[in-house]
Parts: sequence; structure tokens; C-alpha cells
Amino acid sequence: MTSVDFLLSLPKTLEGFTIAPSTALEPSLDDGSASPPRKVARLSAESDSASASRSKGKGAAVAPRKPGAPIAIQVVGEYTSQPPAADKQLRLIIRCIRTILTRDPGPTDILPTSYENIYTACQALVAVHKQGEGLYGDVKIELEKSIRPLSRALAVSTEKNTAWITTFNQALAWFEQQITLLRSLLTYLDQVYVVQERTVMNLRDLAYSLISEHIFGSARIAENLRTGVKTWLEWERTTGKIHPDRGVISTLVEHLLRHHQYSAFEDYYIEITQEFYLEESSKKAEALKHDPNAFFDSARGRIQEEAARSKEILPLPTWGPVREVTEQSLWSGRTEWLADSTLAGYMNSKDYESLGTMYTLFARVKATKALNVAFGNHVRTTVSDIVKDSNRDEEMVQRLLDFKELADTTASSSFLCEKIQVTSTTSTQFTLPDEAASTSQLPLMHPDQQFLYTLTDAFSTGFKSRRSKPAEMIAKYLDKAMRKGQGKATDAEFQGLLDKVLQLYRFTDDKDVFRTFYHRSLAKRLLLEKSASDDFEKGMLKKLKENYDPEFGMGEEMFKDLALSRESMREYHSKLDEDSPGQKLNGMVLQRSAWPFTVQKHGVDLPPNMQAELTKYGDYYKSKHSGHVLDWDHSLGTATLKGRFNPGVKELSVSLHQAIVLLLFNESTDIPFPDVKERTRMDDAELRRTLQSLACGKKKVLKKIPPGKDVNDTDVFRFNADFDDPHAKVHINSIQAKVSPEESQRTNASIEDDRKHYLDAAIVRVMKARKELTYEQLKAATIDAVKGHFVPQVDTIKKRIDSLVETEYLERSSTDMNKYMYVA
Repeated sequence: MTSVDFLLSLPKTLEGFTIAPSTALEPSLDDGSASPPRKVARLSAESDSASASRSKGKGAAVAPRKPGAPIAIQVVGEYTSQPPAADKQLRLIIRCIRTILTRDPGPTDILPTSYENIYTACQALVAVHKQGEGLYGDVKIELEKSIRPLSRALAVSTEKNTAWITTFNQALAWFEQQITLLRSLLTYLDQVYVVQERTVMNLRDLAYSLISEHIFGSARIAENLRTGVKTWLEWERTTGKIHPDRGVISTLVEHLLRHHQYSAFEDYYIEITQEFYLEESSKKAEALKHDPNAFFDSARGRIQEEAARSKEILPLPTWGPVREVTEQSLWSGRTEWLADSTLAGYMNSKDYESLGTMYTLFARVKATKALNVAFGNHVRTTVSDIVKDSNRDEEMVQRLLDFKELADTTASSSFLCEKIQVTSTTSTQFTLPDEAASTSQLPLMHPDQQFLYTLTDAFSTGFKSRRSKPAEMIAKYLDKAMRKGQGKATDAEFQGLLDKVLQLYRFTDDKDVFRTFYHRSLAKRLLLEKSASDDFEKGMLKKLKENYDPEFGMGEEMFKDLALSRESMREYHSKLDEDSPGQKLNGMVLQRSAWPFTVQKHGVDLPPNMQAELTKYGDYYKSKHSGHVLDWDHSLGTATLKGRFNPGVKELSVSLHQAIVLLLFNESTDIPFPDVKERTRMDDAELRRTLQSLACGKKKVLKKIPPGKDVNDTDVFRFNADFDDPHAKVHINSIQAKVSPEESQRTNASIEDDRKHYLDAAIVRVMKARKELTYEQLKAATIDAVKGHFVPQVDTIKKRIDSLVETEYLERSSTDMNKYMYVA
């Protein structure tokens, strides 16, 4: 290449410009080159005769050049040299590529030209000389020449583990950088030739494909990568610490993603993760077989550790598979063991957070069924144990309430799943995504319905472990609550307690047992005026009638009877003198159909003055209501006595039976048990219970000789003149409000008798309507007919059917003994 400066310094004896024709310095047409037209130096007007003549044509005068004077050259436009030949440009580019792809260049490995000239040469070869195909092939050869030694060096390297991976990362980083440089220098090859030849890859893809073939395709290199990754990963998992070279792995992942080799890495990473945790889970399960909580805590920690490692090193799409294989390996075959072994402890300690974590983790491996089964078993077993604990019957309902609250809180706080909301929108309501406000909200969570169903089933099954008793104790618990009242609690809190008790009532099949005991307790509260609030009583009856059992409507009749009785007594008292003993009489006239009492089989002898006043009122009532029959029941009567004791006078509030016994001691100080029985004619069991309440309780108005808790036939009772109490009014009649064991037995026996009649009626109704049924059909129809009152046992149904056959309400088919027919 000849510079303009050189031309300007030619010797004066050079005649090249004087002998050359004027046209030699004019621009000439290119021979097909796409390069811009050359601009050549031109002589000044003084030395150019053609220019001079043209100038003259315009009237310009040019002075002739003197001999020996210097030649003036004027450069018009930018000077460029003629492009070199195509093969020379190709050789130049190849030399440059070879130098660029030499990782450890020597003293002679220097670029022979500038980046700009490389770019220009590539442009000429591709766009002007159409040598793109040849250049592309040569570039591929040079890439292979560079990659092969790189691959060999990595394969024979003696470095190990993360040190080797560091070298590997450095090699790839250098190569990727050089490829980026080549792409910028050989832009015309990529943007012109490759675009036109759609069957060939661009330079980056070409280079990376060769990397994939010669480096990632090397078995030795692949083994070194796997070994390094596994060693690093096991070190972190074994020590529980972050490896000092963790960043090396992050860099490796970046390179693998860039070269589309990550999928193999991901598969291997997941494979060794599965192997590691399967082995660890097996060993720890054996070591911690007696401490499942520790195993669960360890597994939970491992899952959190893997999640943190994935977020720091792996791309987002890999987080899920790694977590999934970790959880599957850790929980494999152990979810039932963990759920059965830990759930009860977590519930009893109210560790709702751990239970929630267990539910979430088990849900991800589709193992919530094991947790649900364990939850149901624990609830069922606990309820059954509480119900069967006869020594703590008085605490049964409160224990059930406490456990129900615990189970409800567990289900509503720990076993939560996403709530799926389904909404419908019209076309006018639809909003495009870019028009909607962007909000980030947590998914709505709600208790898993399967666990709620399990909770209900478990309580219902647990109640069946002791037939009828839960229903009886629920009725008695409500009786205590109604007598005690709300106390310091608000109306809402007291009502909430009653609602919780009624929730327990839903779990029992023995609705008739509850109804009978509640009915009797309600009657006692109303007659003894022990109810804390008539409003709450009426509200409870309304709720029971509307939501549970229509037969609770009998309470309305009970309140009507009380109102009529009070009105009748006011009229009676108004007709008596003010000082008449009858003013102290208060009798209640009740309809037998509305009240749960039967005619007393054993009467009792009242003191003559009491009996006289009672007879007067009976005559008065019959005069007003002819045709009515009055049967007096003194078991729920009350009386107020004045007792004179050595410490002072006390007013005693006692039952009528207690009053009858105490009044005997106005005549005698000591009375043997047989004499008390003869003079009162009271039922033996009732008399013994009455004497126990007077002589064996906390408030001993009488003394029993000899002392003891039981009343024997040989006992003698003495008036306790030394009785004292801090209160002026002493209540001893709580015996009436309590349901004695004997009364409970009588009530349950009565319920069983009623059930037989109820079953008989149901069977007859079914057969009368259907005429002919098999045993299985009749059994199912009978259970369905009475399930609103109680769920009968199968053997009881069988006995009632046989009884109806004997009484000729039914008969067996002569052709099929398993079939029954109705006898009209």
C-alpha cells in the first residue's frame, strides 16, 4: 500500500506524472467490485493541460509551469487503495482467527492487523467476492483446532472436584469470550452468508455445537463433572455447611445453561439427590424409630435446606423437581408411621404449627390421607376413652367439650388448603389484563373438608362405644348449666357454651335418651324453681325443637301448666284468711301428658296438719274442675322448717320427704330405722337416701349410730342438737335436683321398654304399607323409620320381628323363610 506522503516525496527526476496521459489519473469503472469508486489524486490546474484548457473555456487564465519548478498535486476526496485479492484477505482473516482462538499465545501470536481491517476484509470476502462459504468452512476448521486441545487439556487434568470445575469454568469462559469477539469481527459472515444459507448454523451455535461434541461429549470430562458435583453436594449435605466453592457450581450452571447442557446436569442432580435421601431416610428411620418427632424435624430441616440451596444455585424450573424428589425420598413409606406416632403429641401440646407443616409437606407428596386417618383414629380413640371412663362420668361432657375445641382448632388452624373460588362474569364485566389493577394476594385458605368429615365421623363412632351414656350425661350437663346460670359470663358467652354442648348432642344416636333425661331435668328445675333464667330455658327449648327434635315442643305445655297453677293458687289464697295455714301451701297441678312423671306406687304419710291443708285445696280444685283426678307426688315437694339448735335457730330448706322425717324428732330424740320407715311409709330406697342426706352429708342435722356412709336396718338416728352453720338459712334439699343412680337406671329401663314399643309400631307400619319384605329389606326400612329417635341394634330388631311373628302381626313365607308377610 503506497501512501500519499510517499508520492509527495518522489524525486524531482521522476517523470511518471508528466509522461502519463491525462486519462490515467481519471476514475475508471470497477470490474464488478462493489467497493465505492476510487478517488485519485489529480494534478493542479497549472500542470494539467486538460484542466487548463477547460478552465480556459470558462475564461480562466493559467500561467505556464516554468522548467524545473515543483509539481503541485491536489488530492480530491479520500484516498483509498485498491482492495487486496480475495485469497490474500482470506489468509489474513484465518491468521487473525487462529490468533484469537489461541488460549496461551506465544511471542509471535500477534494479530497481524486491526479489528477494523478484519471486519472490512470479512465484508469484502462475503459481500464483494462471494467467498462466504469458504470462509465459513475455514472458521469451522479453526474452531475445531482450538477446541480439541482444550478438550484434551481438561480430560488429562490432574485437578479434582471443585478445583477441576474451576478450571473447566475458566476454559469455557475464555472460549465464550473469544466467540463473542469473533462474532463481532465476522458480522458479515453471520448476517449475510448464514442468513442466506438457512441450513447452516450461525457462528455462536456452530462453536457451541463443537463444544458440545468435543467437550461435553467427552466421557472423561463428563465423569469429572459428575464427580465434582457429587463431591461438593455430599460435602454440603453431610456437614450441613455452605461449601467455600459453592460459587463455582453456580458459575458451572450458568455455562451449562448457555450451552444447552443443563438438562443432563439437572437429571444427575436429581438422581444423586434421590439416592442420598433414600439412604439417609432409611438410616434415620432405624436410628430414630422410637423418636418420630426427631425424624420429622430432621426431614423438615432437610427440605428447607434443599430449598435454600436450589434458590441460590439452580434455575427456577428446577426448584420444584428437586424439592419433590427430596420430599418423596424422605417420606417414602414413612408418612403413616410419622402421622400415627406424632399427631397425638402435637395435638395434646397444641403445636398447631408443626401439624400445619406436616399437612403442607404431606400434601405435596399426596399423603394427606395418612394424616387424615391418624387424625380420625386419635379423635375416635380419645372420645371412646372419655366415654368409657365410668369413674369420671361427671366430667365426661366437659372433657368432651375441651377435646372438641382442641380438635376443631387443629382442623381449622393446621389442615388448611387453598380455597377455589368459582365466579361467573358477563361480557360486560370482563376486563383485559392490562386494564386490571395488578395486586399480589395470598391464596384464600380454608380447612380441608375431608378432615372435618373425619372429625364428625370419629366423634360419632366414639360415642357408640358406650351405648346411651353420652346422651344421658349431655342432658345432665345442660341441667347443671341451666341451674347454675351464666354467672359472670355474658349472655353471648353463655349461649356459646350451650351451643357447644348441643354440638355434642348431634354426635349421639340416642336422641330419645337425651330427650327423656332433659325432659325430667327441666321438670325438676321448673317445679323446684332452680332454673337460673326462664328466658334461657325457653330459648333452649325453641332451639331443640327447631333444629334437633320436634318433640321438644312439650316444653311449651309445661310453662302453660305452671302459669295456670300459679293463677289457681292465687285465687285459692285470696279466699283464705290471712292467718290461715293454707296461705303457706303452694301446689302445682300438672297435665300428665306434658310432664315426665308416673303415678307414685308408694305413698307417704304426711303430718296431719299438712294433710288437712292439702285435702282442702284438693276439694277446692275439684269444685272448679269437675271430672279431674288429682294424684299427689310428694317426691318433688319442698318445705321450710325452723330448727332450734344449741348454737341458735336455723331455717332449714328441705325436701318434703326430709321434712316428714325431721318432724318425727319433735316427738322423740332417738328413732331406729325400722320405726322411721313404719311411721312414714316411705319407699325403702327413697327413705335410705333421705336419711343419708340428713345424717351422712356435709350438713348433719341428724346423727347416725353407728357412724357410716350407708344406712342399715339396725341404725339409730338422733337429733343433732349441736348442729351449726354460718348461714341463718341452710339448704339441704339439693338431693331432689340430683339424679340418683337408681333413678338413672329406672329411666334407662323405661327408655328400653319404650324402644320396644316404638320398634314394634315402626315394623308394623312398614309391613302394612309394603305387605311383603325380606328380612334385610325390613331391617333397613325399620332403621330408617326410627333413626330420628335412636339407632337400634340389629339383634334388637330381630327379636322384635320374632315377637311380632309370635303375636301374629307378621308371618313367615311358606316358600321362603327369610321373607315376612303382613297379617291383616
